Amino acid sequence: MSSDDGSSKKVSKKPRYSRFTQQELPACKPILTPALVIGILMCLGIIFIPIGLLALSASENVVEVVDRYDDVCIPSTDQKVGFIKDPATNKTCIRTFTIPKKMRKPVYVYYQLDNFYQNHRRYVKSRSDRQLWNPKAEYSTSLCDPEGQTGDGKPIVPCGLIAWSLFNDTYSLSKNDAALQINKKDIAWRSDRTHKFSPNVYPKNFQNGTLIGGGKLDENIPLSQQEDLMVWMRTSALPTFRKLYGKIETDLEANEKITVTIQNNYNTYSFNGKKKLVISTATWIGGKNDFIGKMYMAVGGTSIVLGVIFSLLYVFKPRPLGDPSYLSWNKNPALD
Repeated sequence: MSSDDGSSKKVSKKPRYSRFTQQELPACKPILTPALVIGILMCLGIIFIPIGLLALSASENVVEVVDRYDDVCIPSTDQKVGFIKDPATNKTCIRTFTIPKKMRKPVYVYYQLDNFYQNHRRYVKSRSDRQLWNPKAEYSTSLCDPEGQTGDGKPIVPCGLIAWSLFNDTYSLSKNDAALQINKKDIAWRSDRTHKFSPNVYPKNFQNGTLIGGGKLDENIPLSQQEDLMVWMRTSALPTFRKLYGKIETDLEANEKITVTIQNNYNTYSFNGKKKLVISTATWIGGKNDFIGKMYMAVGGTSIVLGVIFSLLYVFKPRPLGDPSYLSWNKNPALD
């Protein structure tokens, strides 16, 4: 008896040969000669140093005022947590500062938190993007525990720890006894307003439990108009971060005194966090950020120094170059 020839043949697992899989296609394989390396390093220095200078100049033109208030807007240093959690205490705090240089509109108002880890894995996952967009998905709270549903099983909208911990300090600014209006429109990303937070989804059962995490939301306003919530829910990658509170649509002159009335509601005392009010202008590079300019300068300067060192070595201690015809990609296989 003979078995079928087709079934007796073993199927080869060896991949079929191709120039692509064997990386034998024509490619640019430059030879890094000393002259080429020196030229590249000098070009990097010539390009990066001017960019660094421009970035530093733009950062220096930003006018910024930073005022930490969490340590002074509390009467007793021994009972910080008890004070901030007590709803009966008066948490109004008045601060005054002077504008160092003219600040041209728009002037951005930020709040800054230190030692707040919004990048914690459980915190970042504690949200339901489906619930935020689809009004029929209010029970999509599986990722939101322990702030997914109320004690009687009703869904919390928006659910999760991120929304629950919404920042709720408020700021009112004035100069010369006249109020400075803070524009809170369009402070969130446009993509968040149009693609993540629905105009048909409204808050439900939010902050109705016994443990209040942060700010409350108006249940008559759809999520697409709750821009403070959108800004807060775009979590930060670092424990020190700033988030946009609003914009002042008028110039602030040098040496003007600004009075800020703060409602110090947000609890950062439980984890030794810090709260700061930041008022800043912006340039083409954004807010004040010396790091980018310094890094460009450092990379450019390092490149030029290495280029000079290699040039001196090339002049005073030259090494003969090898024959490039011996390189594998220059060999003719037919002659082997």
